[in-house]
Amino acid sequence: MVDTYKTSGTCARSITIEVEKGTLKSAKFEGGCNGNLNAISSLCTGMKIDDIINKLEGIKCGYKKTSCPDQLAKALKSYKAKKGD
Repeated sequence: MVDTYKTSGTCARSITIEVEKGTLKSAKFEGGCNGNLNAISSLCTGMKIDDIINKLEGIKCGYKKTSCPDQLAKALKSYKAKKGD
């Protein structure tokens, strides 16, 4: 299933995720730091979404209350809520 999450408090404006059987197949960030976000996407692809949430949730970017990795965790939690997982 593909889902797009509108981010809040980060340079990236949205994240489009594709999840299959509880595993992240892809994550594409719109905006933000291209190299860093491609690296995060590459590192997380193939991981179970619960593992990604546990690793990335709560990470902050400088003085901000959130970060792009934290927003990815939020996107995955939103996906789970929609799916009823």
